[in-house]
Amino acid sequence: MESIFVGIDVCKARLDVAIRPTGEIFVEENSIPGVARLADRLNGLDPTLVVLEATGGLERELVLALVQRGVRVVVVNARQVRDFAKATGRLAKTDQLDAMLLALFAEMVRPPVREVPEERVRALGDLVDRRRQVVDMLVMERNRLHSVRAEAVRADLHAHITYLEKRRIELDQELKALMETDLQWRAQRDLLMSVPGVGPVVTLTLLAQLPELGQVSGKQLSALVGLAPFNRDSGKSRGRRTIWGGRAEVRTKLYMAAVTGIRVNPVLREVFQRLVAQGKPKKVALVACMRKLLVILNAIVRSQVPWRPRV
Repeated sequence: MESIFVGIDVCKARLDVAIRPTGEIFVEENSIPGVARLADRLNGLDPTLVVLEATGGLERELVLALVQRGVRVVVVNARQVRDFAKATGRLAKTDQLDAMLLALFAEMVRPPVREVPEERVRALGDLVDRRRQVVDMLVMERNRLHSVRAEAVRADLHAHITYLEKRRIELDQELKALMETDLQWRAQRDLLMSVPGVGPVVTLTLLAQLPELGQVSGKQLSALVGLAPFNRDSGKSRGRRTIWGGRAEVRTKLYMAAVTGIRVNPVLREVFQRLVAQGKPKKVALVACMRKLLVILNAIVRSQVPWRPRV
């Protein structure tokens, strides 16, 4: 049988679907019944691969429906698809063209299928995301206080800040309660937090958004998070190595942990000081500490042995 590849452009109200190599294009509504109809239809086609872009959660129900039916589906980063479009000269953009591009991307690139997190991991991830959103709003509202002079507006900002602070505390309590109900999570939490510099927020983010921790190699994990440096060399020119892509929220939390770690963690402090002494910029040394910390955490989860300080 000929291999079938499907691209789906996900919008709030509709799902544009393109199928290769037949060239068939159709639209389904993005609703619970529409998602079920589309999942059943694609299940009947038995496609080699279905590809969607990450759209901030709009694609979640469809992905779950496809996975439940055994359909091979991958959610890809939008930047990958944009770069692919530029490389193939496809610069026009409509919903149908996007679906066709995703189907071509599925056929030509064939991104690897990753396991969809369990329901409990998704629930934890949603709570972690919501806490981050509340914290972001708190920062924005506090910043606005510096530029507002009208007392009525300042009073409104103070009221909103009070409410957001209360919600952050409530979300922390919900996350703690959720963690306490799961023996496996509690064990993983205790292992991760045994490492100096790793606190509860970093731990929750790792558990929710990096389920591969302890399951793959350190190099693979660095690539997933976006901490693997990419070369920029051409001919005799040697460009600066840079990191990009990956899971930005995990990378942000690892940065926070590394900043703390170079003060309280002897291993990270040694790495940082050695690289700075060699003339490396402090930012480069800090990224190296983030990678080192990730490797340490990966080994600890894999071995199920907590951090042991040097003697």
